[in-house]
Amino acid sequence: MRELRPPEAREFPEAETIRLAQRGDGAAFECLYRSHCARVFALCARMLKNTAEAEDLTQEIFLHVFRKIHSFRGGSAFSTWLYRVSMNIVLMRLRRKTFAKTSLDEIGEAGETTGASPRELGGPDLHLEGYIDRTTLQKAVDQLPPRFKAMFVLYDVQGYAHREIAKILGCSLGTSKSQLHKARRRLRELLWKDRQLGLTGWTPLHPSSR
Repeated sequence: MRELRPPEAREFPEAETIRLAQRGDGAAFECLYRSHCARVFALCARMLKNTAEAEDLTQEIFLHVFRKIHSFRGGSAFSTWLYRVSMNIVLMRLRRKTFAKTSLDEIGEAGETTGASPRELGGPDLHLEGYIDRTTLQKAVDQLPPRFKAMFVLYDVQGYAHREIAKILGCSLGTSKSQLHKARRRLRELLWKDRQLGLTGWTPLHPSSR
């Protein structure tokens, strides 16, 4: 005879789970937490490069989400809304560390001429392929301004499309593409500097070498 599952163990579609969580159902919110905590933690870990701090910030993010879940209106996927909330909190943490105050759209609208064609923006960056190791690349990524780092992680590491990134970061599609191009260009500058100075025995991407 088929064993029936107890009522508390039933699984609901995510839309229903969200509605229950918005009404204060703790079990429903715990279900959302279990479904999404791994990806939120992965984002925090990528951006902060500190496991303990990433764990702490993940808990802070979900506490914030618990308080603000009533503001989710369903205009986008819940995962997109959650990722936007998460990224905003991560960027605030990084800004407190680095005092970076320039907004994403201010950078995108600064009028800097890059000479890049539309095809180049958002396309595979062949200049970053084939001649660097993962450790060196990560050191360079860690030196990027917070929003450049966010763009690089979302697109090149986690595989989000520009349309999704624009929703997560609250910017235009063109700004998303422009910022990725600028982030990659800054990475190339850091990697080139590291390569040149490395020929003389220096390791400039490591703080202790300065």
